[in-house]
Amino acid sequence: MKIFLLVFLAATTNAFAQTKDERLQLANEMENSIQHEMLNKWYPRCMDTLYGGFLSTYTYDFKPTGDQNKFIVTQARHTWSTAQAAMRYPDVAYYKTCAANGYKFLHDVMWDKTYGGFYTMVDRKGNVIDSTKNAYGNAFGIYAVAAYCKLTNDPDAIYFAQQAFMWLEQHSHDNVYKGYYQHMQRDGTPIQRTASTPSTAETGYKDQNSSIHLLEAFTDLYSVWQSAIVRERLYEMLLLIRDTMIGNKGYLTLFFQPDWTPVSYSDSSDASIKAHRGLDHVSFGHNVETSYLLLEASHALDIKNDTTTLRIAKQMVDHALQNAWDAKPGGFYDAGYYFKKKPGLTIVNKEKNWWSQAEEMNSLLLMSQLFPNDPMQYYNKFQQQWKYIQTYIIDHTYGDWYANGTDIDPQIKTALKGQIWKGNYHQFRAMMNCVNRLKGEE
Repeated sequence: MKIFLLVFLAATTNAFAQTKDERLQLANEMENSIQHEMLNKWYPRCMDTLYGGFLSTYTYDFKPTGDQNKFIVTQARHTWSTAQAAMRYPDVAYYKTCAANGYKFLHDVMWDKTYGGFYTMVDRKGNVIDSTKNAYGNAFGIYAVAAYCKLTNDPDAIYFAQQAFMWLEQHSHDNVYKGYYQHMQRDGTPIQRTASTPSTAETGYKDQNSSIHLLEAFTDLYSVWQSAIVRERLYEMLLLIRDTMIGNKGYLTLFFQPDWTPVSYSDSSDASIKAHRGLDHVSFGHNVETSYLLLEASHALDIKNDTTTLRIAKQMVDHALQNAWDAKPGGFYDAGYYFKKKPGLTIVNKEKNWWSQAEEMNSLLLMSQLFPNDPMQYYNKFQQQWKYIQTYIIDHTYGDWYANGTDIDPQIKTALKGQIWKGNYHQFRAMMNCVNRLKGEE
């Protein structure tokens, strides 16, 4: 997947002040980690040869455990990862086999043959556990199928991707206020908030997380199906995320009423703010991930001289560095909050979860390429972030990444290595992008 260098940046021909040998050494370290500390730990081990799809729950030493229910997000992400791996390493035949297995499971089992849309959860054998639909899971379904289309150029897969997009268009898209409803009943009817909805529930709100991954999914879908309606929705999501969800704050608002009124508890008591933290905080990982996804979407749309998106993307990375960067060992804290009675931003969660460390590393290297002489010293911080990940996140004994940094959470070493919310999508995408960029292939 290509990330563009904006033509109006005069410094692009000198994006790295460091030596070519140093960059290649870093690229080789990451490439080795991708192949020998991550992908080979998951595949083909996690392909479910009995019932299709992928097993997702593993102990710290990669032994399958638990009931192995199959969640649309995990199934789609493993399908995406194996399709990407098959394109990147065409000599490793089982990646394509795994991708075909994942695609078949999405098509034959996770897709609702009666009402359309991807189910949220089935059991290992494929019996439906949760028949509701959500935009987040369906976004990843589209993302995975688009990757499989790139791998195979299969016309049936392209038709399935079109089907999945049009289902969202019919049921989840808001034609009045724009954007997408997140939660839907099985038949696709959006679920609204009512008087009985718990105040801490996400139900009925629009949100940044499904929105940024719809943006990502539509970016990839547009590369295999250059439809006017896909382009329109991709541009719509770019503007909504950039101008409404972020604006000039430097960070995303997490949840919104359907008319895009922000959900905020900043005028409430500290107890209420804490109780509703899931709905209202600053999520540094999502912010930095979004900076990359915005630039990727702008590139896919071929927007010329897009200084606004570039400015907002940089602002998001700078905000995270200024507020969440742990300068001594490296790594980014998880969450912050702007309390009205306290100056600046207060860190409210010091965890350093694996996915955000990956996204932040990816965006730091991208910013170093776009702004090589910036005072934020992106490349130096990228190097430190990679060292942090090697020291505190990658499990060099059993493989893949711990769920949190062991400098903050040493007990995480014996926690589950895989579960329905933890596969390898974030770390694979980040390291793949970084390797390409370090080699001058981005």
